[in-house]
Amino acid sequence: MTTRNTPAAGDLTEALADPASLRRSVAAGAVGVFVHWFDWAAYAYLASTIADVFFPDENSTAGLLAVFGVFAVSFGIRPVGALVFGPLGDRIGRKRTLSLVIFVMSGATLAIGLLPGYATLGIFAPLLLVLLRLVQGFAAGGEFGSAASFLAEHAPRRRRGFGVSWLEVGSLLGFLAGSFVFFLLSTGLSPDQLASWGWRIPFLIAAPLGVIGFVIRTKIEDTPEYRALEATGSIPRSPVRELFRHNKKQLLQAAGLMTMMHVPFYAVLTYLVTYETDHLGHSAGNAALLSTVISLAGLLLVPAFGRLSDRVGRRPVLIGAGIALFVLATPAFLLMRTGLAGTWIAGLGLGVILAAILGTYAVWSAEIFPTRTRQGGLSIAYNLTAALFAGTVPYLMTVLISATGSTLVPGPYLMAAAVLGLVAAFSLRETAGAPLLRAEDLRDGARAPVHHE
Repeated sequence: MTTRNTPAAGDLTEALADPASLRRSVAAGAVGVFVHWFDWAAYAYLASTIADVFFPDENSTAGLLAVFGVFAVSFGIRPVGALVFGPLGDRIGRKRTLSLVIFVMSGATLAIGLLPGYATLGIFAPLLLVLLRLVQGFAAGGEFGSAASFLAEHAPRRRRGFGVSWLEVGSLLGFLAGSFVFFLLSTGLSPDQLASWGWRIPFLIAAPLGVIGFVIRTKIEDTPEYRALEATGSIPRSPVRELFRHNKKQLLQAAGLMTMMHVPFYAVLTYLVTYETDHLGHSAGNAALLSTVISLAGLLLVPAFGRLSDRVGRRPVLIGAGIALFVLATPAFLLMRTGLAGTWIAGLGLGVILAAILGTYAVWSAEIFPTRTRQGGLSIAYNLTAALFAGTVPYLMTVLISATGSTLVPGPYLMAAAVLGLVAAFSLRETAGAPLLRAEDLRDGARAPVHHE
């Protein structure tokens, strides 16, 4: 791997000179999403226990609904965090916002693990829980945009799809780790032990993971593209104004790609477990096993599809995945009606399509934004679509199936998400291998440096 700068650029960029540097960059970018999804999975799986600890026990259903309400609130606050941390990263750098976000997120997670329950604090316990989940959600609003920008700008441009795909590998690893810790707790502890102290363990584990991530992120250099903006005095004064004035089209395009990711992600990896038990009559163990196998397969397939997009382009991979999702979504749910074997075939097929989307959408979204507004654009597009289409999947599916009486509802819903993603994808040009820093990013039109090979 070598570095080539144009003569006019001088030493504005600095290549990653060895594989170890690339590994450190990947670790710095992916560790935050790992911590976030570890916490997400732990909270979701421990919902009934947390309801008993923090809400009055007269009505267990009301307590569980309250816990999921707190869960939804953390999604709702994310766009606010995106509006703060996204443009902040365009002003002060990717490295600083990455460090700040994981510090705040991990601190709130640790506080939840130490928070006394309703029996000790009364009404203040659930109020503090809500406050801490709001802090977590606020910080999480800055995680994706910071990490995706950081990975895209640090990766060699001919391996950028592969490099950025590790962001979603971190997500899947965090989800699996949270699920596995819950499995260990639920099998190794009695219900009383789990309610008394066992539920705190995942949140306490997340804290040292966050410290490790913070240390990694503070010791790595900021990206070559951002340092080029600094060196030429080209840091935007008002990234939000610039984003909405000049990059509205890119925002809409990125939102389309992200919607096509969010809906199948939550439908396949989270809602499908409920769907199997409630509508197909499968055991909870079989449903959880299928979700785990899909996630494990994703650990291999996501970077493979990211690498494939480096070789053949983003358009063929993501458009192919979108067409497959549109064509196969409803037949997949028809196949699930035939029995357990049909459910596994359909679920694994949807998992492969999801892996192709996960391996490509983030890098393509990063490549369409100018460096000056990249982090803000990614953060806002990701978190607005997450608030609208991610956390609402289980609720909407439940309501629509109840209203229509048809268990095929998830199929057309996935098809609609595919249409939005395909409209965005067909409107985009191929960006694989293109430099991220453009002449218009730099003050006075200075020539953009050629990124590392």
